[in-house]
Amino acid sequence: MADEARVLEAVEIARTTGKIKKGANEVTKAIEKGEAKLVVYAADVSPKEIVMHLPLLCKEKKVLCVEVSKKEDLGAAAGLPVATTAVAVVKEGDAKNLIESMSGQ
Repeated sequence: MADEARVLEAVEIARTTGKIKKGANEVTKAIEKGEAKLVVYAADVSPKEIVMHLPLLCKEKKVLCVEVSKKEDLGAAAGLPVATTAVAVVKEGDAKNLIESMSGQ
């Protein structure tokens, strides 16, 4: 499993050189449309139901899905002044190799 620092770094790189979607609804849509290359969600989301469906949906669509411990860290990596529940990388940009190394391809 990929370590948290690498996952957050991939989100940051993708944000600046590619494209990301933020928030559980946007992330869900990106997965369903087959656009998501990497999905990252926070473990400290309350209620859990907000992100519970993401790992299952990712498994179904064969998308790498990673949990990080804090939504604040995820929000910061996504370039937000607030915490976020989930982020999907839709265009990897310069994070492509990093994301591929995490999924073990």
